[in-house]
Amino acid sequence: MAFTEKLLFVPPPIEVSGYHVKRYHVTADPAGIAPEVEKAAYAVLPELLPEPDGTPPAAFVVLHRGGDDGAYLNTYAWAWDNVLHCGIAVAGQPVLGCPDRDPTHFVRLERPLIGCVWELPPILHERDAWVRHVLAPDRPDLAAYLADTLPEGTTGDRR
Repeated sequence: MAFTEKLLFVPPPIEVSGYHVKRYHVTADPAGIAPEVEKAAYAVLPELLPEPDGTPPAAFVVLHRGGDDGAYLNTYAWAWDNVLHCGIAVAGQPVLGCPDRDPTHFVRLERPLIGCVWELPPILHERDAWVRHVLAPDRPDLAAYLADTLPEGTTGDRR
């Protein structure tokens, strides 16, 4: 089977546990992520965010619905001014420690994984946006950072 990119959706940011959270959804389904999967994923989000450390309270997530029963919530929060803290929850993927194949039953991933090829494109964009709006200016502009997202489309083909 040949590799194909997946669809990328960009819902508006949300506030969770004191963080402003940018959101990316990845799926092969043109209808997007099923509401029950999205609701279950965002219910575990507070567990994945670190305690604030004085860094502007910003994070981004990649919610990925796999082609099988799997669902993945990759959470990246900015810490120490220029470092990403990573927390991941998975559902429906017994090989990763899930108790069942239910895509709404999220558990914290304890393995040292950070994301698959469809989940990684936002990391590069978010790194550049963080530098552009928070680290490089004389004064950090959190609002500009939150407004700067990848465009919807696919996970790749961004040359």
